Amino acid sequence: MNLNQPSLPISFPLKTLEELESRSYLDSFHFPFNKSSVSLESSKINLPNRQRILVCHDLAGGYGDDKWVQGGSNADAYAIWHWYLMDVFVYFSHDLVTLPPPCWTNTAHKHGVKVLGTFITEWDEGKAIANSLLSTKESAQMYAERLTELSVALGFDGWLINMEVELDIEKIPNLIEFVSHLTQTMHASVPGSLVIWYDSITTDGKLAWQDQLNDSNKPFFEVCDGIFVNYTWKVDYPKLSATVAGSRNFDVYMGIDVFGRGTYGGGQWTTNVALDILKKDDVSAAIFAPGWVYETNQPPDFQTAQNRWWGLVEKSWGILQNYPRVLPFYTDFDQGHSYHFSSDGKLVSDAPWNNLSCQSFQPMLEFSGDPTTNAIRVSVDFKEASYNGGGNITFKGSLEDNAYFTARLYRGELLLGNLPLHFTYSVKSDGSSMVGLSLEFSSATNVQTSVLLSSWGNTLLTMNKFSNKFTNVIMPRRVTMLGTAPGWVVQESSIEMNGHVLTGIHAVCYKSISEINELKLESGSIGRDITSPRAPSEYFAVLGHMTIRSSQDLNFPPSIAWLVEGHDIKWNTNLQGSKTLSVKIIWTWKDGNASVFSNYNIYVKKQAKKTVEKPGRTFEGMTEFLGVAQVEAFYISDLLVPSGTSHLRFVIQVCGLDGVCQRVDDSPFFQLTVEGS
Repeated sequence: MNLNQPSLPISFPLKTLEELESRSYLDSFHFPFNKSSVSLESSKINLPNRQRILVCHDLAGGYGDDKWVQGGSNADAYAIWHWYLMDVFVYFSHDLVTLPPPCWTNTAHKHGVKVLGTFITEWDEGKAIANSLLSTKESAQMYAERLTELSVALGFDGWLINMEVELDIEKIPNLIEFVSHLTQTMHASVPGSLVIWYDSITTDGKLAWQDQLNDSNKPFFEVCDGIFVNYTWKVDYPKLSATVAGSRNFDVYMGIDVFGRGTYGGGQWTTNVALDILKKDDVSAAIFAPGWVYETNQPPDFQTAQNRWWGLVEKSWGILQNYPRVLPFYTDFDQGHSYHFSSDGKLVSDAPWNNLSCQSFQPMLEFSGDPTTNAIRVSVDFKEASYNGGGNITFKGSLEDNAYFTARLYRGELLLGNLPLHFTYSVKSDGSSMVGLSLEFSSATNVQTSVLLSSWGNTLLTMNKFSNKFTNVIMPRRVTMLGTAPGWVVQESSIEMNGHVLTGIHAVCYKSISEINELKLESGSIGRDITSPRAPSEYFAVLGHMTIRSSQDLNFPPSIAWLVEGHDIKWNTNLQGSKTLSVKIIWTWKDGNASVFSNYNIYVKKQAKKTVEKPGRTFEGMTEFLGVAQVEAFYISDLLVPSGTSHLRFVIQVCGLDGVCQRVDDSPFFQLTVEGS
């Protein structure tokens, strides 16, 4: 495959030192597409001074569904959504230089998690590579600088170094220099970056996993940011390692293999056994291959099994990441894969897809373990409607008339200023099922306040129902029934809590009393006590999205403010005589910084020859959703152009960090006359 020729953008590793030294990756067609577009928040630049969890992904050799930078077509692709339970994520493969696909960096950074690539040498080929790498002090430094350059260019946060080979002891000083120089250049180039050493080769050149931090591997630990200890440790090794590390005990990441290959506690569904030991012994944890759940098809299905497994991690170590932390905060609960794609409540594609870069802030849903314990089942249901993207939170079950049910969505860390907070969220439900938001606040003196942003309905009845359950109950200031997306109701509420910290958000499920009373009157229940509990009734609601902001909507620049170009245009005619088009679209905001935008929805409008575009009239034609871009470029490959098409208009719909997107008809575009039309 010629990586310099235009094709669908992919992520790929480097397999030789020659590729690394030559910088050929930076000249490839795919490089610009592989840049991450989401930076870590400033508060997450440095690791917290506490025990941490590092997660090493190791899924089937890497570069599977996630290699397609602009997304793939597997609605059941692997994903991680429990980012709030980790601090560092390592993308791993058995190739020499593993570069994380940008989708992992984007979604991890969004959730406050650092991302590392992997440099690995193993087997006889790896030994030859290591000998070349370490032939001189200067060569060791040069290759370290090349790795730093790649990390900076692609926007990830450092490296896991795994030298699983034996070396002559004369090479060890250059190996230490390689690790030290890499750490120094990374720190100088990327504040808060990390270089982690894997417990493999020792200072005498032997490949001998120590399963602990000791004198045989400590010299490597001393020149970098931490050690990933091999996973076959004994029960007393974590405490011994903490002693050797001294004040750096949190930089010792004791390995746990989820597949259970000789790991303490057996991994798999008893991974928490090892985690409990590490928590007690005051060191950090490195979880290797949590994709075990996916690769081994754990029953009953991936969503349930994944939530159950990560529930073990939460029970052992608790929540490590809090959000929302900054504004605006937007989520549509998208996991980065689905069977459809929506925009503002309207279905724009019913094709299956996967793209982890589309993953929104993930809810911290609690796994109960027993579906019968809760009256309402809370899940991300990919078959249900989505407001934006392909996700949602679906509430389904039964609820007594006067009862209500709460579900944890987020545990926050958001300090409020002088401006009011504006909440917007969308709900699709049956007639009487309501969804409100319960907000928990803490004051500077640690006084706790609970506020219910109730759903639309009768104010007096709502107050009577909840006024003694919450400190304050706020009715929505605006309710919009979307005509273009039947069934969706968008609710807006505002609250002022100057100086308080938003510490929690829960969904509150309840039944509309006025709706219930109408139903009772219709069923002939006149004269009965309508406030007394009755048999539980069916409950169903879908939460589509949620936005929290303190400022007004972003004013999108007009279409003419963008420079949009088409490159690498290639027309083909297939065997049936139909034309296909491949083209790279790039765009630039002429006078602004595009980092204020989160992503771009890409559409194509195909105009038939008989349609004449008149001044003041919008471009007419079939509109087709093509995908989502995270960078200011998108490659279209072999687009089918129906016969009779005269023009193609590629529309770049600009979307803000608050989830609001520019109107398609107002968005920048690139127009192309069909060849031969």
